[in-house]
Amino acid sequence: MANAFIPYGIYWSTPFAKWQGALAHLHSLKLAANVGRQFLQSKNFPADKIDLGVLGLTNPQPSSFYGLPWVTGMMGLEGVTGPTVTQACATSARALQMAAQEIAQGSASVALVVTADRMSNGPVVYYPDGTAPGGQGITESWTLDNFNKDPHAKNAMIETGENVARRFDISTQQQHDVVLQRYAQYQQSVAKERAFQRRYMVDVSITDAGFRKQTGTFAADEGIFNTTPEALAKLKPVKPEGTVTFGGQTHPADGNAGAILTSRERAREFATDPNIEVELLGFGMARVEKGYMPMAPVPAARAALKAAGLEFKNIDAVTTHNPFAVNDIVFNRETGFALDKMNAYGCSLIWGHPQGPTGMRSVIELIEELALRGGGTGLFTGCAAGDSAMALALRVSDRRRA
Repeated sequence: MANAFIPYGIYWSTPFAKWQGALAHLHSLKLAANVGRQFLQSKNFPADKIDLGVLGLTNPQPSSFYGLPWVTGMMGLEGVTGPTVTQACATSARALQMAAQEIAQGSASVALVVTADRMSNGPVVYYPDGTAPGGQGITESWTLDNFNKDPHAKNAMIETGENVARRFDISTQQQHDVVLQRYAQYQQSVAKERAFQRRYMVDVSITDAGFRKQTGTFAADEGIFNTTPEALAKLKPVKPEGTVTFGGQTHPADGNAGAILTSRERAREFATDPNIEVELLGFGMARVEKGYMPMAPVPAARAALKAAGLEFKNIDAVTTHNPFAVNDIVFNRETGFALDKMNAYGCSLIWGHPQGPTGMRSVIELIEELALRGGGTGLFTGCAAGDSAMALALRVSDRRRA
């Protein structure tokens, strides 16, 4: 992906809030616009250089029909337009790919990618049906109904985890072992007063629903379960005769994240440390058989590596969107990539899943992990609704270590 770079340090994520938690009353797009505007101002970023925006959003909010142009308008970027992307859990990777392609082909020079979602208080949609008796329409709970039934595969999300667990003979205990490992890794991100998270995470001003009066500050992830072997051992599988417990899967959350993409030259100009370079190398997608969503990150990762001209032996670090612990177990078995080299500072299995921004936060953590190592090549991959997945490969270089 020639000439597609992320300026080091010009990306952000809010903490993620638990379902019906600290961010549940705030319009996700208004909040994302506030957070993004404040972040760019704090970095003295020349917002007038932005000539493309891409918004990633999966859960509609009032007036989200206007999408990206509304968000950039709220950010003071009156002349910036672009698409709104909705691809469930793959939204962040897709938004980054679209922005990278525009940069690479020269149709944009500085792209803003904003990803935002609020799983709390999800919309309830009414679809009129004039052909039904009495004109009775259909009501859909956007979040809960779609979690509970894939209209094509005819299964709930959790059933995809069970299908894969059966195929790969993955026990509850094996899943819980991964959960414990990921929880321990997350503790590294909050150690020393959250030193790792503070490299990219921003505080959120909590206001009333009208965004007028500040009532507090949201500064750290909310809804992280204190995970122990004893607590996990008490959990029973959610499905009768199943293996996946509530501890072995992620939880819905709220939050937003964003990044700037541009050319190599401008990335050095904008970066908080011009010695560190972040290059996007390739993207990949995949779709597997119906009802086997947790398997999809593997072929997506292979596609991204092929696009980048890489192999797994070239990869120094991996982050994943893993709504189920079985995701990472399958990835390990199919690729040979060690479980302890994945998600070094946590993952969505632990900090939750707001849909759109989930992958963006994982990509940002991948960049920061590689920066701390002095550079290296990384891979993000994660599954998405429809038994699909998206992945991306990137390289972080530090000129001081060349």
